[in-house]
Amino acid sequence: MMKPANAAELAPVVEHKKTRQDKWRNFKTHVRNNKWLYIMTLPGLAYFLIFKYAPMYGVIIAFKDYVPFLGINGSKWVGLENFKDFFINPDFARIMGNTLIIAFLNILIVFPAPIILALLLNEVRHALYKKLVQTMVYVPHFLSWTIVCSLTFILFSFDGGIMTNLAHSLTGKEIDFLSSPFWFRPLIILQSLWKEIGWGTIIYLAALSGVDQEQYEAAIMDGAGRFKRVWHITLPAIRSTIVIMLILKVGSILNTGFDQIFLMTNSLNRSVADVFDTYVYMMGITQGAYSYSTAVGLFKSVVGIILVLSTNKLAQKFGESGFY
Repeated sequence: MMKPANAAELAPVVEHKKTRQDKWRNFKTHVRNNKWLYIMTLPGLAYFLIFKYAPMYGVIIAFKDYVPFLGINGSKWVGLENFKDFFINPDFARIMGNTLIIAFLNILIVFPAPIILALLLNEVRHALYKKLVQTMVYVPHFLSWTIVCSLTFILFSFDGGIMTNLAHSLTGKEIDFLSSPFWFRPLIILQSLWKEIGWGTIIYLAALSGVDQEQYEAAIMDGAGRFKRVWHITLPAIRSTIVIMLILKVGSILNTGFDQIFLMTNSLNRSVADVFDTYVYMMGITQGAYSYSTAVGLFKSVVGIILVLSTNKLAQKFGESGFY
């Protein structure tokens, strides 16, 4: 016969049960006290469930020979064949190279630009001038890529473009900026700078607003110049923000932006313009290779996740908090 448990043996079990009940009671009280906040999150939660998580079921066609008439469940399972076809395809090296080059230029040039602009604006003491400059650099963010590319065509068109005529008068040569593979990437970077540099400064200016002004006053009394104050006070104060934004940027390194690239691509510069986003569109929508294009898109997403996790881990090793 089993020996009946004594009170000392039952005490931890009873205590654990009470702890769980207390946590559940506290949780219900918290939800009840903040019910309107939770109700306000429902539309956003529904958006992500319907438009972000529910479509993930379709990723399964990357492992099938998808035929629309048969449906997802009726299509033949082919495993990793679509991924193998992509990796041995001659387009893989070209697509990967074009994507990485544009991504590298974005990180090298576009990413630090808002930081530099925020530091410059932070040093401006004339309030009216500062607000005017902020407004002027914010506005392009709200323009669609269609408008941005249209303005680029007007300025750099081979026949009558203002910048084309200026380049001709300075160099004596006629340069076809829009069709030249050499000028495709500089135009992409210039567009990204003009459109997003102002919007990116909002985050860094918000971080700079939390810097203790007494540190600047103490540095001035110690004889530190403006550059030393920026280097030893301002930049360390926003270092965590810079690291988090860098993690996000690295995570989207293969996501070069479909709209911008697609609108700037033509038959003459396609050799340097084809990236993952446009390649997925071309293979999936125009050529009907649904399974193959889904495999390409899934590969890009997996690489993005790996880069986010790796960069976050690297940031933690250097003493930053990261995302988690």
